[in-house]
Amino acid sequence: MVLDEVTYPLNWGWIDLDDAVRTIRERPEHVNVVCTGRKAPQALIDVADTVSEIGEVKHAYKAGIRAKKGIDF
Repeated sequence: MVLDEVTYPLNWGWIDLDDAVRTIRERPEHVNVVCTGRKAPQALIDVADTVSEIGEVKHAYKAGIRAKKGIDF
């Protein structure tokens, strides 16, 4: 299961961290959990199988290119 950008709602308090950790901990053994996003709480890192944080190398916005439907949203 991929929880893409889950760190933001966790850090902003929109998802209760204890509930998320308990849910991940209680998942079926065959389910692999991948979490993405910046500043992952340690409790999430401890229970997820994979946690990634990707940094920007180049972004179109910096060249003045506006967000495009179907690409950025």
